[in-house]
Amino acid sequence: MSIPVNDFIHDLTVADLPDTVIAAARTCVLDLLGVAAAGTTTRLSRIARDHAARHMAAGSDGPAARLMFDGRRASPAGAAFAGAATIDSFDAHDGHVLTKGHAGVAVLPAVLAFAEARPFAAGGELLAAVAVGYELALRAGIALHATACDYHTSGAWNALACAAVGARRLGLDAEATRHALGIAEFHGPRSQMMRCIDHPTMVKDGSAWGAFGGVSAAFLAADGFTGAPAVLVDNAETAALWSDLGTRWRMLEQYFKPHPVCRWAQPAIEAALALRRQHGVPAGDVERVRVATFHEAKRLDARAPSSTEEAQYSLPFPVAAAIVHGTVGAREIAPEGCTDPEVLRLSRSMEVVEDAVYSARFPAERWARVTFVLKNGCELRSEPTTTRGDPSSPLEPDELVSKYRTLAWPVLGEHRGALIEAGVAALGKHGGEVSDLLDDLLGMPATCA
Repeated sequence: MSIPVNDFIHDLTVADLPDTVIAAARTCVLDLLGVAAAGTTTRLSRIARDHAARHMAAGSDGPAARLMFDGRRASPAGAAFAGAATIDSFDAHDGHVLTKGHAGVAVLPAVLAFAEARPFAAGGELLAAVAVGYELALRAGIALHATACDYHTSGAWNALACAAVGARRLGLDAEATRHALGIAEFHGPRSQMMRCIDHPTMVKDGSAWGAFGGVSAAFLAADGFTGAPAVLVDNAETAALWSDLGTRWRMLEQYFKPHPVCRWAQPAIEAALALRRQHGVPAGDVERVRVATFHEAKRLDARAPSSTEEAQYSLPFPVAAAIVHGTVGAREIAPEGCTDPEVLRLSRSMEVVEDAVYSARFPAERWARVTFVLKNGCELRSEPTTTRGDPSSPLEPDELVSKYRTLAWPVLGEHRGALIEAGVAALGKHGGEVSDLLDDLLGMPATCA
């Protein structure tokens, strides 16, 4: 039976969540926090956090929230902005294939910002708020793709989820909640995703402004500002997407990234790594590389990136890094990694072509195949390869924990990183203290930020 959107936003409790959803919520939170910790080392994050502290400060009579892994205070909307920008700056966060984008990047910073403004009594409440945010965001994203003529960034739809989280935490009535969703939808950044693919810069996926707009929308609605309806929700054309709210958990359809670059490049990375493992060929023996993939991935064409953003929105460069180093991690996409001469040699010479079959399968599936042309004239061809980390080919639980530690511990230190890991694992369990976890997340800057 369908649950009305307002009832789902306000009445859902952790007791209503299946065990699989509770586990997924904890996994999403931990994964996002690892990405956020790594993100604090980027120039993008530093600029965004400084901007929030300077220009999005809390008013003398309004609530304040600490910035993630920073300790400074801003308005809740400013804290959500900085948190989403920090996660988005390090492109290793979870996503959903049908939205062609990301929910948690905005949802978690919004939840944490409201946790400061309106504290949670228990960890189960925080998990329920995260679940509400994901379920609203993913349906809004699918609905917007189905009804809009442009390919928009995630901020265009994850703003609604942040407004929903805010409406829940502020205790808005049904009418004010409806206006909050409408304000967030109207003010959400309907920005062009392919512009940032073709010209990679710090604007990224629009999620920082989605978080800012959604959190602001909830506070505006609380003050009587109107904006209803949100046509993605109150629309016969998209009604079917909302009919299984509370019975189908789209949060379980999330993918998790093994590499901190655009998801579209990752099938080719996996294919290149498989060839490297299978044949043990050193990069110096590879004359050039050919990649066949889908149209959108072919557009990731930065060959000699001059910034982390260009490295993340490239296919040739991370594939070349995988061939040279056997991995694609924080070091490979950092500014110093962008100058590696052997990686640049392979990246610049790489041939990337569109495969019509793979293009037809996008966005539900992402595929690539890779060929190494060796200096001795031999060719090594991969099998058609899809992405790892999808529900159909999930990363193992210990692999996800290892990913968190690899990203978080060098930045936060092993002790603080372990405290956060334990705090997330305890959410929703007896003795799980939200305040202690928030202090570990928000109370002080990252040691290397």
